[in-house]
Amino acid sequence: MLTLTKLLNLTKGVDALARVLMSLLFLISGVGKLAAVVPTQAYMQAYGVPGLLIWPAAAWEIGGGLLLLTGLWVRPLALPLAGWCLLTAFVFHAAWGDQLQMIMFLKNMTMAGGFLVLAKAGAPGFGMDGVLFFPQR
Repeated sequence: MLTLTKLLNLTKGVDALARVLMSLLFLISGVGKLAAVVPTQAYMQAYGVPGLLIWPAAAWEIGGGLLLLTGLWVRPLALPLAGWCLLTAFVFHAAWGDQLQMIMFLKNMTMAGGFLVLAKAGAPGFGMDGVLFFPQR
């Protein structure tokens, strides 16, 4: 039987793992934009998005991914990240007749849902929020 202390530590570990996994999408996507600027700009422009927006998009994805990874400002960060997932789903993955685009759309919806849970619950364990704002007593 799990004691309350062991259960809380398990929950903190699961929370940290979830944040790491969610941050990977943003970090890899942001770095990928910088590694392939011209093709990414062409992709964006094909959907009516100005190619110049690659720079703030990459900065947002890398910065948001790093904050999520480190567990810093998770609750206030989670809502804009959920919005980002919704926005990019509807702009870039709305061709639901294409199975791959439908899967990408649903992936973004799932990520948005995960961020809404983080906005509600936060992530005080195993992250900078826990160290700075919710120190263990």
